[in-house]
Amino acid sequence: MKKSDDAAPTSAQMSTTSASTVPSEGWYERLYHMLLGNIPFSLLLIDRTLRVVSANRNFLVKARRSEGTTVGGRISEVFPDAILEFTQLEVKIRRVFDTGQPLPGAQMTYRAPGVPTRIYYYTVIPVKSGNVVEHAMLVMDDITEKVQLSEKARMAERHLASVIESANDLVISTDAEGRIISWNAAAERISGFRVDAVRGRLLAELCDPAQRDAMTAIIDRLVKGGAVQLQELSLVARSGELVPVDWSCSPIRDDADKVSGVVAVGRDLSERRAFEQHIFQSEKLAALGVMAGGIAHELRNPLSVSFSAAQFLLDSSHDAAFQKECVSKIIDGIQRSSGIIENLLRFARPAPSDQVEAMNLVTLVQDTVSLLTPQAKIQKIKIFEDYQTPFVPISGNASLLQQVIMNLILNAYQAMPAGGQIKIAVRHEAAEAVVQVGDTGCGIPHANMGRVFDPFFTTQPVGKGTGLGLSICYTIVKQHGGVIEVDSVEGQGSTFTVRFSSPPRLTGKP
Repeated sequence: MKKSDDAAPTSAQMSTTSASTVPSEGWYERLYHMLLGNIPFSLLLIDRTLRVVSANRNFLVKARRSEGTTVGGRISEVFPDAILEFTQLEVKIRRVFDTGQPLPGAQMTYRAPGVPTRIYYYTVIPVKSGNVVEHAMLVMDDITEKVQLSEKARMAERHLASVIESANDLVISTDAEGRIISWNAAAERISGFRVDAVRGRLLAELCDPAQRDAMTAIIDRLVKGGAVQLQELSLVARSGELVPVDWSCSPIRDDADKVSGVVAVGRDLSERRAFEQHIFQSEKLAALGVMAGGIAHELRNPLSVSFSAAQFLLDSSHDAAFQKECVSKIIDGIQRSSGIIENLLRFARPAPSDQVEAMNLVTLVQDTVSLLTPQAKIQKIKIFEDYQTPFVPISGNASLLQQVIMNLILNAYQAMPAGGQIKIAVRHEAAEAVVQVGDTGCGIPHANMGRVFDPFFTTQPVGKGTGLGLSICYTIVKQHGGVIEVDSVEGQGSTFTVRFSSPPRLTGKP
């Protein structure tokens, strides 16, 4: 009978097949040496006499030793005496043999002759047969690159910390909720608060109470992935003084690209504000110098009339009605002169830059024009005033706003050295208060249109202008939340337009 191809194998066949799949003893040895040779650590197998039984390829390559000069040698012949003395390696290996417990990891610096210094993290592991420790395995992990990278990271961290601490600007970091984590030396100096006093507090709590919501909104927007622009918010110093600070804030992201905090860099504007105030006042004095001739002429007329009337009063021959008219002329002249002087002093007097009040823009412009009218007569310039309504409400610093109007009018004067016309208009448009100053002067070349508000830019001859007038106008208007624009045609004249956000119409004059 013919056997089927699917018949089960015999016992002899099974025995032969099973035996052929069992690795030989030599195969295990080859596997052991293969693993030992490719493992990325340096390994030494040491017996109880502290002789090296085996060393893997990693150790031999790193130490630049041959297997013949290493295997069979004592530890003292493999490692330099300085390392053995520093690490007490022989004592530690004997302790492993005695206790049967592995040695806790430690760090060593190893340098063989002609080999660059390497840093190893090493440990000693007991190799037991039953309960007897027959060998100790020294495992050495080369951590040189890791240590170097760590040291570079520490150096970069120290460098960054040094830069932050030596910066003149406030550098503050917060968590995602806006609570202060770091606070540099400049922040301590400017605010008067030490880092221990502010760490953990909300940054918004240290801002001007009226602006805390703005700082909170900045941090919330950054945490949500939004972008923010430079913003001026005042910091409340320990003394209670408000310090104007220009803030630039950026998000801090973790490894998952999630916003984990905010870094806020703040520039103290106190000195800049003081300098601006000094420049403003200097420009005022320059304007007063320009007005001096016209003001003197304007004062001379009422004073001359008053002097003549007083002379007539000395003559008692005149009747009572004539004497009464003379007294009236004297009083009127004194009042006119007093008004001119008072208006002049009000303009020249420094005013706090943060003093804000409600006022009538029409009155402000009229007072300024009255100061400059005498100079216009001398320069043969006709002034036309156009007031849409007698009352245009506005909030701001009267002294600074008057300086804007003054500078624009004087700028028009300079554009018409041979005389001309100026039109000054004030109107109320929707929610804006608008002032326009137009002239029939030389105009502005197209190439200079983008530079007219730059500091120290002037087309006047040397000694005739500082180039600060229009720049100051731009700064003051910006401080009041307004805009200033210029429209000019070369050879025909220029028109400057200033727009302010106007408050709701007030009842009565402020």
